[in-house]
Amino acid sequence: MSKNAIVFGGSGFLGSHVADNLSEHGYNVTLFDIQPSPYIRPDQTMIVGDILNSDKVNNALKNQNVVFHFAGLSDLDKGTDQPLEVVNQNILGTINLLNGAVKNNIKRFVFASTIYVYSRLGGFYRCSKQATELFIEEFKNRYGLDYTVLRYGSLYGTRANDSNGIRRYLLQGLRDGKITYPGTGDEMREYINVKDAARLTTDILSPEYKNQHIVVTGHHPMKTRDMLEMIKEMLKKDITFEFSITPHDSHYNLTPYSFTPKIGSKLV
Repeated sequence: MSKNAIVFGGSGFLGSHVADNLSEHGYNVTLFDIQPSPYIRPDQTMIVGDILNSDKVNNALKNQNVVFHFAGLSDLDKGTDQPLEVVNQNILGTINLLNGAVKNNIKRFVFASTIYVYSRLGGFYRCSKQATELFIEEFKNRYGLDYTVLRYGSLYGTRANDSNGIRRYLLQGLRDGKITYPGTGDEMREYINVKDAARLTTDILSPEYKNQHIVVTGHHPMKTRDMLEMIKEMLKKDITFEFSITPHDSHYNLTPYSFTPKIGSKLV
């Protein structure tokens, strides 16, 4: 496979790390994002644009071989009450990329999905990822567009913004001496560092992951209460915890794997 890769959402948390990992593996990397990347390397190219702009997307895809799609609305909390915005960004935006990928003979379309995808929770965000996975599969059936769907768990690490849970709890602990968590504390998570997730994301370009659905999470399930205790220990502060449950909370209580044929294998 030729080594030209474009990363949609390449200015963001995970996308920027994947772009760096691709560059380190010898790829010619182009970033496409609605805002310029503060992390761009000298050997990368930046395109500022909207994934809903078909002409700009098609021009960006010329001479590319691999598409990585991290763009769209990724904040679960915002996605719970903005269905139209979720549809526009996560479904219509992705279809724009898929159409462009077919026109430009892209060899692999790599899509960032979520472990929420076959859960009952996750709100409109989960709905959008479910629908988008189906569109990606149908583009393979209709047009032969090879894909890999990556279902990410709970990420943490450098470049995270305030929508990232771990970063938010660290800042609350440092600033307020109190962490407010939307749940009971007994929820189970499998955390994975964003750099490890980026490395695994690059690894899936090998042929055996073509047209597969892959789970990318950590190795060890952990109660969120234990995670908060770790933050308290690291900060060496007398931090208090407040747990609260809202009636329409879309967050899951357990890591929401569904044992369906499409769940694929877990990448480690």
